[in-house]
Amino acid sequence: MGLFRFIFSKTFLIQLVLAGIVIVVLAFLTMQWLDYSTNQDQRIEVPDLAKMNLDNVEERLNEMDLDFEILDSANFNPDFPRYSVIDQVPAPGKFVKEDRKIYLTLNPSGYRKIEVPNNLIRKTRRQVEPTLRSLGFEIGEISYKPDIAEDAVLELRHKGKLVEPGEKLMKTSKIDLVLGDGSGRYRNTEEDSLDIEDENESEVDEF
Repeated sequence: MGLFRFIFSKTFLIQLVLAGIVIVVLAFLTMQWLDYSTNQDQRIEVPDLAKMNLDNVEERLNEMDLDFEILDSANFNPDFPRYSVIDQVPAPGKFVKEDRKIYLTLNPSGYRKIEVPNNLIRKTRRQVEPTLRSLGFEIGEISYKPDIAEDAVLELRHKGKLVEPGEKLMKTSKIDLVLGDGSGRYRNTEEDSLDIEDENESEVDEF
């Protein structure tokens, strides 16, 4: 009976109310501290950094209390300035907390170099052109020279210079093709020279 009377006593009820108030206050203070420490109410909109160089990126993000980290360089994109931002994570327009890192991908200084295959000479134009295009090269001028094989690739040239098999050229470089015209003139020339020699010998004998 004594415990029952104590539970319903005025003293116990006052202590219960005070304990409840303390719990509520502690819970409120804890939530306030969490909001402050984790910046729950602070959101910063990520700016669009595309085509900006690193100096401008750093200045812009410092003003917004954001940080950045460079991930890597992508394949060269001629629509973007060299060493400028070509991609970013998070994307522009997203909301992040203060001091959040923005991860950047930069445009390299130019196209990478690609090795010219060493098995293209004497192959047909129809075989060589798709191979070069698949590697990222462009087909330039087409010219012909006397040869028995029609449309067979005799030479690869870049800016007028002979391209050796295995040589590395910048991607999107134009490669000129020198093809055989199928005339077989180089053989006819040899035969003609032999005929001329025979005629000269005959003339000497007659004389």
